[in-house]
Amino acid sequence: MDIGEHIRKAVEQLDRAGCDTPRLDAELLLGHALGLSRAQLIARWDQVPSADQAEAYLALLGRRARREPLAYIVGRKEFFGLEFEVDRSVLIPRPETELLVERAIETARQIDQSGREILRSAQNDAGCRLHIADIGTGSGAIAVSLAVSLREASIYAVDRSAAALATAARNCARHGVEDRVRLLQGDLLAALPEPVDMIVANLPYVGRAELETLAPEIRCFEPAEALDGGADGMDLIRRLLAQVASQAQRPRRGKMPPPQVILLEIGAMQGQAVIELVEEILGGAEVSLTQDYAGFDRIVTVR
Repeated sequence: MDIGEHIRKAVEQLDRAGCDTPRLDAELLLGHALGLSRAQLIARWDQVPSADQAEAYLALLGRRARREPLAYIVGRKEFFGLEFEVDRSVLIPRPETELLVERAIETARQIDQSGREILRSAQNDAGCRLHIADIGTGSGAIAVSLAVSLREASIYAVDRSAAALATAARNCARHGVEDRVRLLQGDLLAALPEPVDMIVANLPYVGRAELETLAPEIRCFEPAEALDGGADGMDLIRRLLAQVASQAQRPRRGKMPPPQVILLEIGAMQGQAVIELVEEILGGAEVSLTQDYAGFDRIVTVR
């Protein structure tokens, strides 16, 4: 069979399996098996793959038909214009999280340190660096994207999972930011060795009852600890805010001063609940809500 016939049969198989984008998946998987880009694949539509290549393709299709995410099968995912290694130890980066990175970059450029907006400066010495913490870094997609965009920033990337941090380390090396992204294993802010100016966090925010309603790609393959936000989906957000409150209330007893800004990615219907939680735990803080491009609640900013 030539490439076109392989694709036709694969689309039928993936469609029967319930995959949302059967043709795109079929083409990307065959391109992966043949070492070709999608454009190269289409240009060679009449080419006949070798027996070994066809066998490898069938194996990949079998995995996708069992609803394993395409990103795990090919081992990579594009995010914020960069390519990241992903495996089953980390959550696959989502397009909606790019909004969190966009807002973090905008906010970082507004933060004033020592009476000046330091990120407008071309200087790159340690004294001019903005300190950012990415809490729950996973693959490191957020931390690396920020480091690539904010050359003057120093970033702590924190996660409880050693396996996730190993993946993040490879992504830092892939994009040449390992000198400005420090990986830390620990529980939320407890791992931080010094104060930071900004916290960025995409913590688990799926309510426990909602977990069983998720697509098989998510429910059966992505790490549950990166999804499960407890009964109301806000357990980790609540704990993070409580740690910030502890820093603010006891600065003279060995606690670090709180950050200037906290940016939280949240669930599509959690905006008001998270705002109320912030007001309860961090009374007096300025809170705002940003919706994503689909009109859903997505980012809570705390100042």
